[in-house]
Amino acid sequence: MHSLTDEQVLAIIHENPINRALLAALPALDIPHCMLTAGALFQTFWNHRAGLPSERGIKDYDIAYFDADLSWEAEDRVIARVHQACAHLGVNVEVRNQARVHLWYEAKFGGTYPPLNKVTDGIDRYLIRSTCLGVDVGTGELYSTHGLDDLQNDLLRMNELNPRPGLFREKAASYQARWPWLALVE
Repeated sequence: MHSLTDEQVLAIIHENPINRALLAALPALDIPHCMLTAGALFQTFWNHRAGLPSERGIKDYDIAYFDADLSWEAEDRVIARVHQACAHLGVNVEVRNQARVHLWYEAKFGGTYPPLNKVTDGIDRYLIRSTCLGVDVGTGELYSTHGLDDLQNDLLRMNELNPRPGLFREKAASYQARWPWLALVE
C-alpha cells in the first residue's frame, strides 16, 4: 500500500463543499494564524473512505487561530466576523483563539491546560493522533502533528501529547459508532 500524501488528504477535504466554501471565505477575513481543523477534516476523510456524503454527520466546523490579545471581546469580534461571512452555509462554525484556551479549558473539560504558543499547539493536543490535522487558511497547506499513517490505517490511538484516557475512550467510541471499521489502539 502506498503512503497517503498531504495532497491526497487535501483533495478529499476539498470534496466537502462546506470545507471548500470556508477555505475560500476565510482568507479575506484577515484572521491571524487561521486554520480549518478537527472534524471538518478527518470526518470528511472517514466519510470519503466509507463512500458516504462528505459532510455527513459533521456537527461543527472548527476554525482555530492565534491572537496574542487574550480578551474575550477580541475573540468575540472574530467569531462575529466569521459567523457573518459564513451564515449562508447553514452549518455550525466554531471559532476559537488558541491563545485563550488555557483560560477556560479546566472549567469545561477538567484538568489543567498549559498556555499555547501558536495555533498548531492546540492541534498537537487533540486527544486522538489521527485527528491532529489542520489546513492553513493562508497557504492551503495541510498540517499533521503525527503524520498520516494512523489516518491511512484507520487507527484511533491516544495522543501522548495529551494523555487523557477517559476522554480519549469516550471520543473514540463516538467515532466508532459512526465509522465502525475504525480500530482502537490502546
